[in-house]
Amino acid sequence: MVVGAGIAGLTAARSLRRRGLRVLVLEAADRPGGPVHGDKLGSTGLSVDVGAESFAARGSAVGDLVTDLGLTVVEPAPISAWGYAASRAFPLPKAGIMGIPAHPFAADVRRAVGWPGALRAGMDRIKPRRWVDEENLETFARSRLGRRVAERLVAPVAAGVHSAPLERLDVDAVAPGLREAYAREGSLTRAVAAMRAQAPAGSAVRGIEGGMHRLVEELTLAVTSDVPDGGAPAGSAGPAGVLLVRHEVVALDRDGDQGWSVQAEGPGGPATFRAPRLLVTTPAVVDLVSPLAGRTADPVPDPEPGADIRLVTLLLEAPELDAAPRGSGLLVAPKPRTWSTRDENHRAGAHDPVQAKALTHSTAKWPWLAARVAGAVGPGNHVVRLSYGRIGETVEPTLDQVVRDASVLLGVDLDGKVREHLSTRWNGSLPPPTPVYRREVAAFVERVSHVDGLGVTGGWIAGTGLAAIVGHAQDCAEQL
Repeated sequence: MVVGAGIAGLTAARSLRRRGLRVLVLEAADRPGGPVHGDKLGSTGLSVDVGAESFAARGSAVGDLVTDLGLTVVEPAPISAWGYAASRAFPLPKAGIMGIPAHPFAADVRRAVGWPGALRAGMDRIKPRRWVDEENLETFARSRLGRRVAERLVAPVAAGVHSAPLERLDVDAVAPGLREAYAREGSLTRAVAAMRAQAPAGSAVRGIEGGMHRLVEELTLAVTSDVPDGGAPAGSAGPAGVLLVRHEVVALDRDGDQGWSVQAEGPGGPATFRAPRLLVTTPAVVDLVSPLAGRTADPVPDPEPGADIRLVTLLLEAPELDAAPRGSGLLVAPKPRTWSTRDENHRAGAHDPVQAKALTHSTAKWPWLAARVAGAVGPGNHVVRLSYGRIGETVEPTLDQVVRDASVLLGVDLDGKVREHLSTRWNGSLPPPTPVYRREVAAFVERVSHVDGLGVTGGWIAGTGLAAIVGHAQDCAEQL
């Protein structure tokens, strides 16, 4: 039995089915997929991603899964992403990890942070390696590279991806291998350069032709089909898979020597399900799992609430965007917590009207989408996504605010250019991977590992992003 039908739950369920096991998946929401979801863009009939729209290219687990399901992996257009800080837009450095640059004196770094910021970052190459604070990503970047790099480069990227302040991000969770590379190189920028040199050629992200939501559709089919992909018909050697949505798990218990008993509230009332193996993929039931994996007094992972995200998708009739003036889109730096009256941030950024935390120029980023939009509504039309919301704030932008933000960020007046728009809410997104939370999760996973027939996986365990989630879910399913 699998609790949770996000990407982790669906991936694990598929792996279990391919091993010839009968699988039941319980999902509290009214659909599978979690934050990977698609929707129709108004009257155009176009299906667009309204959640995750790409995956990190590191590792092969996601790409292999996509290909196995008969979908096509695509690369984005070879254009730069941009940052926005202190009321200025600038191309993000091409060579970097989580916004940390590999070459502090590169032209794109100087454009973002100026010569003072580049000189301060360059000191990383000569400072003793012991002059570092690795408590979190903010202290790591600031202690080695200075404030400007931390605020203008690292904050837009890392805080934009994780919707959390840098000081709440665990280095190992958001940049795996970076601390080890720093220990070898003695310099943070050299560590990034070394890691980038080992990375495969091509873009750091990939997508799926037709949208990431196609992954959910095909995984769901693979789990529930009478013929599991790579398997035999359910009536013979290949048992069936069942996915039940709107079934919220409310109790877990041992079922004697037979495995596990799970109680859920569904549309038809309470129901009890039994299975010899149990895989939990959501932190929503961690309080139910913990007593079964150790003593009642053992600490339970206690995550901070994730950010409430508002994603607004626009269809714009704006030929001015044909040239992709801001590349594939922009990541917006959070407002610094303190201001120096001598700092240009105070003069230019303190009253910045932009509320969005990111903008994706989807039709510039994905050629397949540009072709479909042009075919459906004609040339000169563009899909742009803006996201709002960070930890500690919930923004409910009006359409006028969204258009103003898009105009400022893209440098193009878009007033009166909206043909269709679509607003999507993601409340309480994945909790931020703080150092304390990561330690709590590691201890919890260790306790679970000693319980036969019980496994835990998902983004709250493996980390943010499909590249982390898919491989972990597959491994966890195999271990069961």
